[in-house]
Amino acid sequence: MLLPLVSLPSTAQFQADNFIEKLLKKHPERFAELLKDPDKYQIQILYTKIDRNRKNEPHFTTHRYQVDNSKYFYPASTVKLPAVALAFEKLNKLGIDKDTPMLTGAERPEQIAVKSDSTSENKLPSVAHYAKKILLVSDNDAFNRLYEFIGQEEFNDSLHKKGFTNVRITHRLDSPIGPENNRYTNPIRFEKDGKVVFEQPAKYAAKELKSPTPILIGKGYMKDNVLVNEPFDFSAKNYFALEDQHRLLKTLFFPEQVPASQRFNLTPDDYRFMYQYMSQFPVETSFPEHYTDDYYDGYAKFLLFGATKTRLPRHIRLFNKVGDAYGFLLDNAYIADFEKGIEFMLTAVIYCNEDQVFNDDKYDYDTVGFPFMTNLGKTIFEYEVNRKRANRPDLSRFEVEYDK
Repeated sequence: MLLPLVSLPSTAQFQADNFIEKLLKKHPERFAELLKDPDKYQIQILYTKIDRNRKNEPHFTTHRYQVDNSKYFYPASTVKLPAVALAFEKLNKLGIDKDTPMLTGAERPEQIAVKSDSTSENKLPSVAHYAKKILLVSDNDAFNRLYEFIGQEEFNDSLHKKGFTNVRITHRLDSPIGPENNRYTNPIRFEKDGKVVFEQPAKYAAKELKSPTPILIGKGYMKDNVLVNEPFDFSAKNYFALEDQHRLLKTLFFPEQVPASQRFNLTPDDYRFMYQYMSQFPVETSFPEHYTDDYYDGYAKFLLFGATKTRLPRHIRLFNKVGDAYGFLLDNAYIADFEKGIEFMLTAVIYCNEDQVFNDDKYDYDTVGFPFMTNLGKTIFEYEVNRKRANRPDLSRFEVEYDK
């Protein structure tokens, strides 16, 4: 059972129009094939125009294309962005610095203990370094450690209390341990100068979050290298509606524009950290050291750049979180061109699974998904370049140093 639609705050005006559809139809060379059968590709798009007054205060106008919270899609790695925000918020509540070493224990056979991190500068794990790896290259293990620190029940309750009720986070990523074992999270302790500053015991989430009704998609799935000819059930999988993803982005980038009860308790340094690593390219990073060699600029930049391996311009930055799994391709981005004075928010999902079979590693990301994300980003960007603004925005808040 999916949760009900949540009304966004009045500062975001959702337009009941066909603005995006009309814009896409102006470019048949880019979108004609997809628009012939939009249900097949399950496309959903949210686009927010941002206009500033003379005081640089933003006004938002949001347009939607086929957005429907009752239409399930697998959110993949987009669930990692709220994990970073909630982990920082929890640290602030506890009075612990994000760079404090975090040591993860294990009390159950399926759990993983972590006492060191060879990719960090001091070789120790921390919330800061996990968050960095999540925002730079979407590291799955890093998300799992933050999931365990936050706890399954607290993860969901905290988001629901902030109004993100179209969310259900039920499991670690890239892990085979199953729904019940994901309700258990590891014991954790923080140490500084050899002294324990906080200990969190192992936890069990009392609330069962699995959907009480099946969420059946596709025609088949692979299990133990054998094709099962029946739809795949996503009822025990994560759920994160597109509107909630888009509103999360607004909450993080324009916290003063949402009600206080819906904001995250973050410090100025937390925001700076998130802005830096959401927009930083892996090659601009010293630690982990291997990122410079192993990743390219567009690795996690789908909108506008389509995961291209060529060098990307430095004056255009995507502050974003992508996701790709089970044939679903997503990006959720605040996009800024600091030379042209352009800013907007764009969130989209497309389903790229022609054979309707899951876990067969035959998804159409390269032929359908990435071209769509590239063209969508270009189309909105071109519109933004040509539209008139009363005032050029001051984007200095989002200009950060990429130095480590």
